[in-house]
Amino acid sequence: MKTAVQQVFSDLEKLHPQLFNVYTTEGKEFINHFHKYLELEKQQMRDASCPYVNGWEEDEFEQYYNETFKNTEQ
Repeated sequence: MKTAVQQVFSDLEKLHPQLFNVYTTEGKEFINHFHKYLELEKQQMRDASCPYVNGWEEDEFEQYYNETFKNTEQ
């Protein structure tokens, strides 16, 4: 499963592979600039899905996120 932002990046990479070329200035700048949205989405998921009154325990959410979204090779 992919998050919405991960799916957008996958689609963009297919349409514009040069944007993801880490060996070019354009690719490095693109990735560095837009990587923040993956972290923002992750924080929003953590905030929206907290099963406890005080939110997820950090290690519990990280485990859930990694199991669900980190293995996204499709």
